[in-house]
Amino acid sequence: MQHKPLILASLSPFRKSILENAGLEFGVEGAKIDERELEKALGKITPQELAKELAIKKAEDVSGRFPDSLVIGCDQTLDLEGKALHKVSNLEGVRQRLVALSGKTHYLHSGIALAKAGKADWVGLSTAKMTVRSLSPEFIDYYIDKAGENVQSSVGAYQVEGLGIQLFDKIEGDYFTIIGLPLLLLLQKLRETGIIIR
Repeated sequence: MQHKPLILASLSPFRKSILENAGLEFGVEGAKIDERELEKALGKITPQELAKELAIKKAEDVSGRFPDSLVIGCDQTLDLEGKALHKVSNLEGVRQRLVALSGKTHYLHSGIALAKAGKADWVGLSTAKMTVRSLSPEFIDYYIDKAGENVQSSVGAYQVEGLGIQLFDKIEGDYFTIIGLPLLLLLQKLRETGIIIR
């Protein structure tokens, strides 16, 4: 990878697109961490703290390999009744996740961190409040059929930029937090540090 002063520690095409659309110049490098092993090592922490810790570790991992660059790490947790849920691995898991979320409010916590020379020196968190309507079994069948396996890439088994928007009665929070990169927080910090023009 060519040296860039700013690197996104994520291979997510959605996150990459968010930064490109915001006019930032950056490189992309995937973090090499085992999220579930890290979660075990962290012990009992809140979903909010987990999102921040994962963002820090991703930023620090890539920053260790590119010490002269400022590295953006980000991660997201889905918080249902105080418990962090993880991505499902098959369509039956999608069905179970939708049943669990039906008629309830959950939270998406998006953590973000900046690291240089292998050490994070800033971390932020943005939260979106997501209220799922009561979903009929018929709608869940329809949704899984139409949305397909792509929804397995999202912890909530939905993408609000597509068919997933039909799951909700109410959403409180910004689009970027829901996608998993709290852009407004990041841009504010990059302006403060002089990386981008105020």
